[in-house]
Amino acid sequence: MAGWTRRVFAGAAAAALMAFGASAVQAQIKIGAVLSVTGPASFLGDPSKKTLEIYVEQINAAGGINGQRLQLIIYDDGGDANQARTFATRLIEDDKIVAMVGGSTTGTTMAMIPLFEEARIPFISLGGAIQIIDPVRAYTFKTPHTDRMACEKIFQDLQRRRLTNIAMISGTDGFGASMHDQCVAVAPRYGVTIAHTERYGPRDSDMTPQLTNIRNRQGVQAVVNAGFGQGPAIVTRNYAQLQVPHPLYQSHGVASKQFIDLAGDAANGVRLPASALLVASMLPDSDPQKSVVVNYARTFEQKTGQPVSTFGGHAYDGLMILVEAIKKAGADPRKIRDAIEATRGFMGTAGVVNMSATDHMGLDLTAFRMLEIRNRDWTIVPEGGS
Repeated sequence: MAGWTRRVFAGAAAAALMAFGASAVQAQIKIGAVLSVTGPASFLGDPSKKTLEIYVEQINAAGGINGQRLQLIIYDDGGDANQARTFATRLIEDDKIVAMVGGSTTGTTMAMIPLFEEARIPFISLGGAIQIIDPVRAYTFKTPHTDRMACEKIFQDLQRRRLTNIAMISGTDGFGASMHDQCVAVAPRYGVTIAHTERYGPRDSDMTPQLTNIRNRQGVQAVVNAGFGQGPAIVTRNYAQLQVPHPLYQSHGVASKQFIDLAGDAANGVRLPASALLVASMLPDSDPQKSVVVNYARTFEQKTGQPVSTFGGHAYDGLMILVEAIKKAGADPRKIRDAIEATRGFMGTAGVVNMSATDHMGLDLTAFRMLEIRNRDWTIVPEGGS
């Protein structure tokens, strides 16, 4: 790794700082990231960390931004919201960053938002829940699709399959609770009735009792799991063991090969909304997003030897939106904020981004693809198909 970059990793229990190479004088534009590189959300934070490092290195090798090099400072919060808040304070007060790309989960993101808003430093979150950008806050943005959008994409697919009566099983974490509430809110618009609800905690290792209740519920036609991490894989395995006879939907929070590996053959038949990144090679050449997702997937896999995930893609989108903003605005945080908000027509791994003063994400439902897992791999569900 080149000498201009400094990486900082710290576990939830103790902070460990590793600096290598160049001085702060050489790295003239400081950007920060607080990510869940270790811990239960490492499947989110680790590909994001690798992505940021890969592309910051490439940017600097090509001359930086307007002749200035980037210095990337990364802290690992281990998935702990209190640690995230501590590291956000350090980035603001000690490291003097001009912008931030990070926040792997909804919980860590929400803990950091007040600090960046008060400091007036742009914060591009990689968390999933809609509450990150609704209500709109001046300095807070996000790149992933929202949980509300996931509900809407799933409900569109249910409509096509003429399934109207569903059960939900949801994690009690910030993302799971938020997505459950968003699904409840939008269900009537799609003619969907949520007939039964079950919940599970982040440390639960068996969801058989909850799923048995769902299996025994009369009239249920499909099941939606709102959650991320290992919980959805356990739900999927238990679902298959109980032979629940209804289609199972997962959220975009499991859109990585790791979910398939954890769930095994039980994942076959599961549907979920996700970005085109997971099926980059399957897209027709006429798809305007294909070159972006193919190039990112190829770069990530060649550099890391690991399969691509949408979560690294969210970090790519956040970094590139930030880079374009700095090109236009320079290194002034307030001007960077304005330039991020003015992002229009940016083609990222998540879709086309059109931000505004009232939309600090800039994606619509066309950015989601409905996928089905078959033979332990992703397939695209045709639009209008069943």
